[in-house]
Amino acid sequence: MSHRKNILTGDRPTGRLHLGHYVGSLAARVKLQDQYRQFVMLADLQALTDHAHEPQKIRESIREVMLDYLAVGIDPKKTTIFIQSLVPALPELTMYFLNLITWNRLKHNPTVKLEIQQKGFGEEVPAGFMVYPASQAADIAAFKAHVVPVGDDQLPMIELCCEIVRKFNRLYKTDVLIEPEIYTSQVARLPGIDGKAKMSKSLNNAIYLSDTADEVMKKVKSMYTDPNHLRVEDPGKVEGNPVFTYLDAFAPDKAKVEEMKAHYQRGGLGDSVVKKYLLEVLQAFLEPIRARRTEFAKDSKHVMDVVMQGTHVAREFAHGTLLEVRKAMGIDYV
Repeated sequence: MSHRKNILTGDRPTGRLHLGHYVGSLAARVKLQDQYRQFVMLADLQALTDHAHEPQKIRESIREVMLDYLAVGIDPKKTTIFIQSLVPALPELTMYFLNLITWNRLKHNPTVKLEIQQKGFGEEVPAGFMVYPASQAADIAAFKAHVVPVGDDQLPMIELCCEIVRKFNRLYKTDVLIEPEIYTSQVARLPGIDGKAKMSKSLNNAIYLSDTADEVMKKVKSMYTDPNHLRVEDPGKVEGNPVFTYLDAFAPDKAKVEEMKAHYQRGGLGDSVVKKYLLEVLQAFLEPIRARRTEFAKDSKHVMDVVMQGTHVAREFAHGTLLEVRKAMGIDYV
């Protein structure tokens, strides 16, 4: 057993991953896998809470997300990658946790309320979606995660997980479950190429890790900039300008980016010049990822073997936690 602390992260497999995912989580996972015992979960059960009508899409996305993981450098020798629905301990733990929180607590969770609004459920909110905070707490607890990397929008979910863990340990007079610490990324959220705050597939405003060079070129050329920067000689705004946000995130030459910002702000630097530089930066960043992804895609069986091997490890670990939970509750019945 590794002496390192455990860390749990994951994604809903609903399509390919984009640059926003890389900035928000993938880059950190590549780094953290050398510091922690890392579990990365393909959260297909969570995805089904709002995609129950298209399970085939989720099934197909497992492979796509796995290719993205391997292409960016998440190493299955260092990281346990697994499929959520194939770990039986997780739904059982979820049922136990649901008895420790109230419906009102779930209903008023800020993250849940925001996502209900974003997804346009109205009054037709799936019950599975409402209880997914308890499911997420079960995922974290099952793998005894000491650390959970999340964005600011997910903080209420981790706070609820901590509440459940504390209540369980207090109620059953045990220390079986671990209260996780929050690891927050220092990188700002990457906006969509249309200038909207969030990059997502549903908004059709994302650059994907698997996009071809031509696709990246077309998307960069179409990127939103400062709408008031009508002439080259006009001063332009850097704040809220996605082109410069992307350069901050991906350009290795930070001094050059700062020079371009100053030039743009005083006038005399056209959007086309800035976009040309961004295109060069993104193509250089994405090309090796695309090449590795293409190579891994040649052997789909190996890709799925990797995730199934990880799932076996995850299943055994979570089952061990479940046995401890049952014993603490006095329902081990042996």
